[in-house]
Amino acid sequence: MDRRHTTRVRLTVIGCSPAWPDPGGAHSGYLIESAGRSLLLDCGPGVLARLRAGGLFPVDAVAVTHLHLDHWGDLVPWAWLAAHGPARPARAELWLPPAGRGALDAFAARFGSPGMFEPAFALREYDSAPFQAAGMTVQPLRVEHYALPAYGFRITAGGRVLAYSGDSGPCEALRELAAGADLFLCEATLRDGGDDAPTRGHISVEEALQHAAGRVLVTHRPVELPVSDGIERAREGLRVEV
Repeated sequence: MDRRHTTRVRLTVIGCSPAWPDPGGAHSGYLIESAGRSLLLDCGPGVLARLRAGGLFPVDAVAVTHLHLDHWGDLVPWAWLAAHGPARPARAELWLPPAGRGALDAFAARFGSPGMFEPAFALREYDSAPFQAAGMTVQPLRVEHYALPAYGFRITAGGRVLAYSGDSGPCEALRELAAGADLFLCEATLRDGGDDAPTRGHISVEEALQHAAGRVLVTHRPVELPVSDGIERAREGLRVEV
């Protein structure tokens, strides 16, 4: 790839806790900025407040890898902000996995009000085809995460490629995601050698490195589990030029 024609692409880690929050932490949320536009990957609890505190809100688009609460829960207060807040943000595109719109509708009917997400978001669903969000190309790839439909993303922007695993057990799709990427943001929830269930939903640092081909930034890892020297680990507020 000819790097002379690249545009700066920045990753900011908004939240990186595993399914339970680290002390003082926020759940999954990763902001990609390129050419004056911004794409948020996942939006777990705690992410909205940190976006606002950091002057990074509003964003142009959001893409959600799967519908476990730690990856989308802050879409709910975002909806209340858009409907009732004193300073209401412009609608963001919201890209959901297959059947995601129906899942949000069901949530709204039971726990909120019908149509509650509409003032905040222009709702879209992706499948296996690439889509455009905030001027970036996103290629979804289905990964293994228990029995729930879950996806990783390859994001192309400014001549760079960032791969994001979402949550995944070991699978060939992780290698496809990471192949040729400038940065692979990969979850590493488990202890090395650990196996969380007969049907895998997460991986260890060792397994993350085995699936990668270049630079890896491990994330979604409990604060109690250290990583070896030389391995890059996500932390909230970290900014990385891709």
